Amino acid sequence: MFGDDVPAVDAADVPQDGYLLDVREQDEWDAGHAPAAVHIPMGQLSDRAAEIPRDQEVFVVCRSGGRSAQVTVALNQAGWLARNVDGGMKRWAEAGRPMENGGDGPPYVA
Repeated sequence: MFGDDVPAVDAADVPQDGYLLDVREQDEWDAGHAPAAVHIPMGQLSDRAAEIPRDQEVFVVCRSGGRSAQVTVALNQAGWLARNVDGGMKRWAEAGRPMENGGDGPPYVA
């Protein structure tokens, strides 16, 4: 969709201590998310941008990589250093990366 204009990283290669920004909706987050991720839904980004650090690389994730690619482009244009997590949380789960949720059952990608 964005081609080579979007810096990206495979979910398996996101550093364990990297700043992971999850831009999915609340129900998607509730189903399952990375333990250390910060949740700011894409629609709230403009109001909450000040919460995103500018002194480190930001890894942006959504369900499959489309919304996070849009956010990555916007953040980079606004002066952040951001990379899209290719394949999103679907790829995160495939790579065996840790997930949690607030519910009773096992976490999953909604």
